[in-house]
Amino acid sequence: MTERILITGAAGGVGTLMRSRLAAPGRVLRLLDVAPLPEAAEGENVELVRASVTDRAAMERACEDVDAVIHLGGHSLERPWAEILEVNVDGTHSVLEAARRRGVRRVVLASSNHAVGFAERADGEAGDYLFPKPDTYYGVSKVALEALGSLYHSRYGLDVIAVRIGSCFAEPRDERMLSTWLSPDDGARLFEACLSAPSPGFRVVWGVSDNTRRWFSLTEAEALGYRSEDDSEVFAEKVLAEGGPLPADSPAARYLGGVWCGPDFDTAVQEAGA
Repeated sequence: MTERILITGAAGGVGTLMRSRLAAPGRVLRLLDVAPLPEAAEGENVELVRASVTDRAAMERACEDVDAVIHLGGHSLERPWAEILEVNVDGTHSVLEAARRRGVRRVVLASSNHAVGFAERADGEAGDYLFPKPDTYYGVSKVALEALGSLYHSRYGLDVIAVRIGSCFAEPRDERMLSTWLSPDDGARLFEACLSAPSPGFRVVWGVSDNTRRWFSLTEAEALGYRSEDDSEVFAEKVLAEGGPLPADSPAARYLGGVWCGPDFDTAVQEAGA
């Protein structure tokens, strides 16, 4: 029997990294984005949809005959409030409502460390359900995403897993990412666990590899069946040689949200023209 997975934001950074890694025999990836998407590569069985997550009718069509949704769509950087509200908050509601109306039973939501960005980094690990402390409008949108996921589970019975992604890139780019990195291969392993875990209900899990310098808990992710196979430490010598250590008093070292907790990301001030 063919499994069909809808991936929103499929042309974005994480979506591009996951596309080839989630391709599998007997699986169709329905890829949705407002940006152009490459045609199928060898070994892929894909359906391409050009649409916005804010278009409810398009989302309902995209959710037809779908077994699960991986929602990566939305702005991935800080933006003015009106843009964040329309795309990241209303867009997430549109995805969840379309899934509900079309009978999709499982949705995996891409949350972020920025939902808890102003939490100070302490010795030990940040827990999976660390209370929200967003660092930006973008972070607020991820708190709203998690809240919407909780509502759609409690009221409608959808299985919803919100993955607080640390830093998903081919390689860690600086010392902070040695702690927050989610390797693309581990990202695919985590999404596979989210798709296959029986009756997960509503969960909030950290999306991170089992790095030697890891800041975040893997308890809930491992309870879903995730097993990390990568560690950023293999890049440590290169990263530290190129960028050096973080100043101990810098936002990047102090807060879970890193430099997003610094003054350059005060979007309200920027919007006011100050």
